[in-house]
Amino acid sequence: MDGWDVLEQAGELTRRGQAFALATVVWRQGPSSGQQGSRAIITAEGELHGWIGGACAEPAVIREAQQVIAEGQARLLLLGTPEQFGTAVPEGARMVPIACQSEGALMVYIEPAQPAPHLVVVGRSPMAHTLADLAQVLGWRAVLIDGPDFTTAHASERSMVVVATQGHFDEEAVEQAAAARPAYLGLVGSQRRGAALLGYLAERGVPADQLDRVRVPAGLDLGRTKHQEIAVAILAELVQLRASGALAPGPPAAGGTAARPAAERTGQAVDPVCGMTVAADASSRPLEHDGVTYHFCSGGCRRAFEDNPAAYVKRETRC
Repeated sequence: MDGWDVLEQAGELTRRGQAFALATVVWRQGPSSGQQGSRAIITAEGELHGWIGGACAEPAVIREAQQVIAEGQARLLLLGTPEQFGTAVPEGARMVPIACQSEGALMVYIEPAQPAPHLVVVGRSPMAHTLADLAQVLGWRAVLIDGPDFTTAHASERSMVVVATQGHFDEEAVEQAAAARPAYLGLVGSQRRGAALLGYLAERGVPADQLDRVRVPAGLDLGRTKHQEIAVAILAELVQLRASGALAPGPPAAGGTAARPAAERTGQAVDPVCGMTVAADASSRPLEHDGVTYHFCSGGCRRAFEDNPAAYVKRETRC
């Protein structure tokens, strides 16, 4: 996958609503397998698509990219030795020392790409149509689904779901939406209607922690208003909650597993010889010494450790 293919892949991930980071080599010092303009996509799970450099650069870029995704802040990454950059380190840049045998160095700009908010409006009333249209004006991924057609598969833990079925399949729609554990679940209706509906679902065995997440009525309280104003009130509440950080993804459904970073799934280790971060698996030349397994970026570092373990064991740390 070359640089342009990476950009096409970035567009596809954006359309699918998946968070990722785009890493671009903006400067290099040879010899280095990463070239100026090389690009790669790193997902929140630590998967890399594209080319940013060899075994020296890749683990550090993946680790930093995952932090960029989590924090939502871009950063400039300097990969090399302090001697290679000297006093030319830009303010705010992050220096990651690596002792690559090629003696190359890279500057990599990593920027986050957060997906557009995903709003699912369940219903077919004029208010439901207005709400979906207004959300699209904001650049949100808004979909309108009729009540009988809505299933749990239409939402995720990052979605916002507004049930506006208004008496048509209300119970079924809320039950399906609650099972998806979305970041927001609101029901358009009176408090009295909402209490009756939630009581019915509780009797059906819907878990309380799912029902507790349902907001009734959805939207800011504007009193008696027209359907267009109700749509504005709901959208205003969603904007307010997102801005405050209150719409954190809900917990995964029972029996499900949340996506985990690559570092958590496979583990990472620090090469005790050069200090590089490497994957703690068979690809990093594992060596057991005094009951501890060490990992290395290259055969040269492993040989240096084998020749004189005492010089390096105190420097070994785990990520």
